[in-house]
Amino acid sequence: MSTEHIEITQSSKTNFLYSFSLLPKDKYEAINTVYAFCRQTDDIVDNEMDSTELKFKKIREWKNEFEHALKGSSNYTLLNQVTKIIRNFNIPVEPFFELIKGMEADLQVSRYKDFNTLYQYCFRAAATVGLMCIEIFGYKTESAKQYAVNLGIALQLTNILRDVKFDALNGRIYLPEEDMKKFGYTEDDLMNFRYNDSFVELMKFECKRAREYFEKANDAFAKEDRKQLFPARIMQKIYFNILEKIEKMNYNVFSKKAKVSKLKKLYYTFGVFLKYRFAYR
Repeated sequence: MSTEHIEITQSSKTNFLYSFSLLPKDKYEAINTVYAFCRQTDDIVDNEMDSTELKFKKIREWKNEFEHALKGSSNYTLLNQVTKIIRNFNIPVEPFFELIKGMEADLQVSRYKDFNTLYQYCFRAAATVGLMCIEIFGYKTESAKQYAVNLGIALQLTNILRDVKFDALNGRIYLPEEDMKKFGYTEDDLMNFRYNDSFVELMKFECKRAREYFEKANDAFAKEDRKQLFPARIMQKIYFNILEKIEKMNYNVFSKKAKVSKLKKLYYTFGVFLKYRFAYR
């Protein structure tokens, strides 16, 4: 794998970097290549310099070039590398195409009527990544797939709750409209960052839902998969801590962004690694 792909992962300052860091060399390089694909797909949509029309053109070209890579060869080195990883680790191609659909949705949809529609977006944007990654990590039970899906939903919901202000600044509201109506919090309130009792109750409700998906992930996690899936558990630990921070801030995500310190990320990384790789022999 070229160093360019590793740089994409590192430059994004992602929490994923911590969970990948202790993988064997071949899996580390594979997961970085797959993550670079996900990052590049997302960046097409998030590029503020491009018009929506140009973004649509680029994402369709990206999809077409990915299809070319799967059939033989693409003009994009990264897509050719991803295809090799797909073949080497027997990764289903569906999650890659679903991810692209999720990024396309960000160009078409900026509001979500209910949780069912938001769930579909979360699945495409995050659960797909989990389904790609577990094939590289390795697993022994079929329940690992459900674990990956539930964890992906939990992580994406946590991202949404953490980034409410940032998304609003970009004209996007991921909080379901039916939930906002339920707690009497309007779109105008959100766009003006009004922190009030209605917002607190709304966020409390959404955080509870995110917690439920973390719990569903735990329920689907089999002890037979502990040694292989430790990177996912590191990610779970970091993001659950972000969720806890949002709750401890009394949900005031307008005043500051909930973050986990580098030191704590390192603590989680080595703590989970030691527990799952050595404690269960």
